[in-house]
Amino acid sequence: MDDLLSQVEPMIPALRRYARGLVRDTEAADDIVQDCLERVVANWSRRRDENARSWVFAILHNLAVNRLRQDARRGASLPIEDAPEALNARAATQEETIYGQEVMAAVDRLSPDYRSVLLLVSVEDLSYAEAAKVLEIPLGTVMSRLSRAREQLRTMLELKPLGAYASGPYIRRVK
Repeated sequence: MDDLLSQVEPMIPALRRYARGLVRDTEAADDIVQDCLERVVANWSRRRDENARSWVFAILHNLAVNRLRQDARRGASLPIEDAPEALNARAATQEETIYGQEVMAAVDRLSPDYRSVLLLVSVEDLSYAEAAKVLEIPLGTVMSRLSRAREQLRTMLELKPLGAYASGPYIRRVK
């Protein structure tokens, strides 16, 4: 443990500088350094060289690159307290409400096997592998069921007139 402290503690300012230079965000850089130090402590016995400097910087670099990729996928973010009120929420238009009801009615008409795969992957954002584990089915089955569910859903929504899936009779008001 003394070896760890004597080698890593003097590196912390340099790690912070490097992380800040990579991600250009002080808070994110400090988080990355913290994650790096956690990994260094957890894996200290696995290092190969007596001088751990390059190993520690490699861990930091990989964490920073992963963070940058993650941020690029997610897009720009804004703290919710800084967001304009108009962006927070708005009431759905009548057409959006009706279409949402049609989509949900069409999803309800799917077979339970197709519906479960569609909801896990599209709504709950599970990966195909995670959905396969949840449903205890092969990965290929998840992919084929998802494809068929999406196709059936698309077909139902394209072919039926507005309100065709609504519960109860379809009533049209004419003035």
